[in-house]
Amino acid sequence: MTEIKESAAQLVRRNNVSIVGQGQKVLVFAHGFGCDQYVWDKIAPAFETKYRVVLFDYVGSGKSDKSAYNKERYRTLHGYKQDLLELCDALSLENIVFIGHSVSSMIGALAAVERPELMKNLIMIGPSPYFLNEPGYHGGFEKADIEGMIQMIKGDYNEFARFLSPVVMQNASRPHLAEEFEQLLCQNDPEVMSDFAEATFLADVREDLEKVKVPTLILQTRNDAVAPEEVGEYVHSQIENSEYKLMDAEGHSPHVSDAEETISKIAEYLSVS
Repeated sequence: MTEIKESAAQLVRRNNVSIVGQGQKVLVFAHGFGCDQYVWDKIAPAFETKYRVVLFDYVGSGKSDKSAYNKERYRTLHGYKQDLLELCDALSLENIVFIGHSVSSMIGALAAVERPELMKNLIMIGPSPYFLNEPGYHGGFEKADIEGMIQMIKGDYNEFARFLSPVVMQNASRPHLAEEFEQLLCQNDPEVMSDFAEATFLADVREDLEKVKVPTLILQTRNDAVAPEEVGEYVHSQIENSEYKLMDAEGHSPHVSDAEETISKIAEYLSVS
């Protein structure tokens, strides 16, 4: 267990930090929208014997300190990026491998642009720098789709959770995956999720991607309704030092639906990076 400075204790409580495992290399796992650190339960244990594994919840999610939530700070992804940077400083982390799912891929990218010396590698799972369709760019959603989703969150959050879960998980032959994700979504504060949805789905991080100089692995799934293959390919084209892997897994959350393949792809990349 990493020693935590006394002055950092408040930050550790704020983000419900958990540190497990052995080894000198540090893996930091960051969850996506509507989730918390426990979505890595099938993944993180596979790396604990060779790496130090850091898990956390963004403020407003999971078991974070909800009293620390500040609507203005978390109005954009930069507030979540600041959470990440503050935690790394508090824990005296250096040369980390940052593994981010979905929106956390972009939070990690923003952190890598601001503090490139902090990261050894970025691993992005289902990344999307911009969710909207535009001439020459296919993000997957029309503006009316995003606006309707945000209004659904504000109007009937439980209905939103029922709607989003099968869209995210796909894998119709395994309906329990969508059911479990729906239960996870329903544990959140609707007001916080409304803010997080706006910060996530209305963000445009495209211009920042070419500034990322950290070696990056992009893991793209098939039949991803949230971040289509064209988006993963676009991210790869914009980050100079990146590798693109198209997985056999389907849906937006392979770390939940197809843990074995996700572990294999991450471990393979770490073994040569």
